[in-house]
Amino acid sequence: MGIALIWSIITILVRWIFSKRRGAISYDSSDQTALYIRMLAVTNKTIKSSFVFTPGDVRVRSQVGFEPERRGSHPYLGVDFRTLHSRAESAGSIPARRIRRLFSFQRHLLSSRLLRGAPHLNPLHILDEDYCGQAKCMLEKVGSWNFDIFLFDRLTNGNSLVFLTFHLLSQYGLIELFQLDMVKVRRFLVLVQEDYHNQNPYHNAVHAADVTQAMHCYLREPKLAQSLTSFDILLGLLAAATHDLDHPGVNQPFLIKTNHYLAALYRNTSVLENHHWRSAVGLLRETELFSHLPAEDSLSIERQLGSLILATDISRQNEYLSRFRTHLDENDLNLGNASHRHFVLQMALKCADICNPCRPWELSKQWSEKVTEEFFHQGDIEKKLKLEISPLCDSEANTIASVQIGFMTYVVEPLFAEWARFSDTRLSQTMLGHLGLNKASWSTMEPEASGSSEDGESDPARSSEEPSSRALTQGSPES
Repeated sequence: MGIALIWSIITILVRWIFSKRRGAISYDSSDQTALYIRMLAVTNKTIKSSFVFTPGDVRVRSQVGFEPERRGSHPYLGVDFRTLHSRAESAGSIPARRIRRLFSFQRHLLSSRLLRGAPHLNPLHILDEDYCGQAKCMLEKVGSWNFDIFLFDRLTNGNSLVFLTFHLLSQYGLIELFQLDMVKVRRFLVLVQEDYHNQNPYHNAVHAADVTQAMHCYLREPKLAQSLTSFDILLGLLAAATHDLDHPGVNQPFLIKTNHYLAALYRNTSVLENHHWRSAVGLLRETELFSHLPAEDSLSIERQLGSLILATDISRQNEYLSRFRTHLDENDLNLGNASHRHFVLQMALKCADICNPCRPWELSKQWSEKVTEEFFHQGDIEKKLKLEISPLCDSEANTIASVQIGFMTYVVEPLFAEWARFSDTRLSQTMLGHLGLNKASWSTMEPEASGSSEDGESDPARSSEEPSSRALTQGSPES
């Protein structure tokens, strides 16, 4: 009994430590070696764990008692990205937090028993099973374009990314086909979800879950469903789930002008996208999800995952769109060709990343408010630090309506028009229909927004104004 008690206490402590886990900061000095720094908060101490990955080698070094180092000299660098968008909680929210924790614990016990095949007779699970049952019913319609990710996130107690991605991997038969360890899959998804900053109004795990669900809808389109291999589908789902991993809630221009070390590390090029990719690779290696595969296959997955995530860089929007348009004009896309299939996956992920304006109004409006809140918060920080305010981030010069109309006009409409040429299906027409109705709805809220956006937001939305597309949709200005 004594040993069992001690073991239970140790298990609880380990789970508690991992519950405090936060996102990764990557350091890559040669594009072959990546240093991933994990910050684990334990009482009043800071534990810094460094995972150094080199080809065929993994070494772990830990130092205890050191405060996190500050890089650079700009005052903003003293701000923790993890608390950037935090809001003080009122005293009245404490009971709600306790209820959520209770539900979370109940669900943990329930899922553990189900995985072991053990019956659950405790009547305390009845209420929680009601939530799980509703979530399960929603997953039966996970391919619906009207899927309400916000409701699903509430029903899963904030675990929408884990539940939805695990369900899709199972539904496509990928876990069995690639002989993936279910425990490793579960741990990988949990760590991915935890590495999103849920304090961010927009670039958080719910956005990642929404993009993953949209990607699933695209993968089911006839042209893709008939051509994509299981490997393509696996890459597409993993890229969608991790495409904004560890997003700080600010865009690339902000990182550049504050001399952030990530901007220097990636030489001011696709800074956030590179970071998301490196962070995803770090978790793949940390969980050893593909350790049973030949080394060349694992490296191929990592490289192609990076290619997909890097395609979401909004500053390269015209590059990808022009290439896509040329393929369609010349009618030379051959989905029997692996490189062509990969390119179509890149375009599908780009569409999934910025598909919010193409959702039904009730969902689209919520995303619009969230992304604009994140933009305006960045603008407030820039004002405080006396920096030039990034386009779309000045709450005094922009409104939600003006930001959305400009974004829809110069970023979303051109992309989805070409996607509809490629895949002229009922879903494509539905998305274009919602896009038109949503744009009209925003126009009625701000009659002059349409004209002003055409004058001033064309360039920002297309070029380096990641805020316009990335922050508005993807989950990161320059994610």
